[in-house]
Amino acid sequence: MPILNWKGKHLAPPEPASLTQDTILYPNGRGYPKARPDGRLILGDNLAVMAGLLPEYEGRIDLIYADPPFFTNRKFSARVGRGEDSRDPSKWKLVEGYHDSWDDLDAYLQFLYERLALMVRLLSPNGTLYLHLDWHADAYARVILDELFGSEGVFINEIIWAYHGPSPIKSAFNRKHDTILSYAKSKDYTFNADDVREPYSPNTITTFKSSSKAGFGKVPNLERGKVPEDWWYFPVVARLHNERTGYPTQKPEALLERIIRASSNKGDLVADFFCGSGTTALVAAKTGRKFITCDATLRALHTARGRLSETTAVFSLEHDSSIALAVSQTAKNIKVHVSEDSVRLETSLDVDFWEVDSDWDGNLFKSVAQAQRHVRSGELPLELKIKIGRKREACVRLVTVQGKQYQLNIQAVADAANGL
Repeated sequence: MPILNWKGKHLAPPEPASLTQDTILYPNGRGYPKARPDGRLILGDNLAVMAGLLPEYEGRIDLIYADPPFFTNRKFSARVGRGEDSRDPSKWKLVEGYHDSWDDLDAYLQFLYERLALMVRLLSPNGTLYLHLDWHADAYARVILDELFGSEGVFINEIIWAYHGPSPIKSAFNRKHDTILSYAKSKDYTFNADDVREPYSPNTITTFKSSSKAGFGKVPNLERGKVPEDWWYFPVVARLHNERTGYPTQKPEALLERIIRASSNKGDLVADFFCGSGTTALVAAKTGRKFITCDATLRALHTARGRLSETTAVFSLEHDSSIALAVSQTAKNIKVHVSEDSVRLETSLDVDFWEVDSDWDGNLFKSVAQAQRHVRSGELPLELKIKIGRKREACVRLVTVQGKQYQLNIQAVADAANGL
């Protein structure tokens, strides 16, 4: 089988990350305090993170979806404004999202090669890897995956995700599709055809009803529907889309739902090591799967955490121990008011997300109540219904739109409220 070579190609054992668990988040208090996490949200470079996961997860992940940078050589911004006019981009509040810029193609291919090699090792014998790219580098990636999976591996599909949208291209046909390559380690991979069937088109139904010769004598089960072809149409998450988080290149939930339902079962482990806005983890949680997801930026981590906090999945927040999570312990413009059954926030900061640990042990933050700013209205709930524990002090954490984090211990406030 042909092998692709480039300057500097090599596979050296990466330095594994040592992961520190910082938070367990119980959405709206569900499962608190004993439920074990069904998911892991990790901050860190995915090369080191995957290397750190190998001792526990090598050959155990049932489905991996990878949506890496595409070699566009662009810098993407994230929208952080809330309640903005989506029709007026000049007034959007933007911050840095992520970089997809490289010294050359060799550097990009090495980046991809090292990470795909670890994904193949983490993938279970019956698992499937989906790699999502576009015309910039999908041809190179297919040759790389052929090499990594070897002669025993199975190339399953080249899926075309088609979508609409404006384009500046005037000298060629508009480029309006991405390519998703799916591979497995063996022929015994998971594929749940009945979980992803869709209705036949009205024209097909009419044709079979009108002629007994249609389909060369093969009559499909029209009520059951069909397995989708390898070209899919799903609208992109545009500026007016209901799913929009503001994170750049966000993928639609419907796209990931088809992949996850087809190639995993309830209770299986799904991973996405290029987390971004967290769509893979979100859909995995909604469909009863466990998940691991990671990203190198706090912006992605905050975005994914906010979305996951609206599910029923208990999950942990972890980080590479070499990364210091910048949390300010004090803030003059933050006040917390505690009553018998609620915590109320008062602040002039542009808060995007806040949460409470009602029985803070000074080590692992157990988030029992959360609130976040609504993407469209810009409204932020400033009161959380929760009782503060009496064994230890409670703690409030906040994340601003700019990504700054604050922490405030509130035992003194609770004592005052209870007349102690």
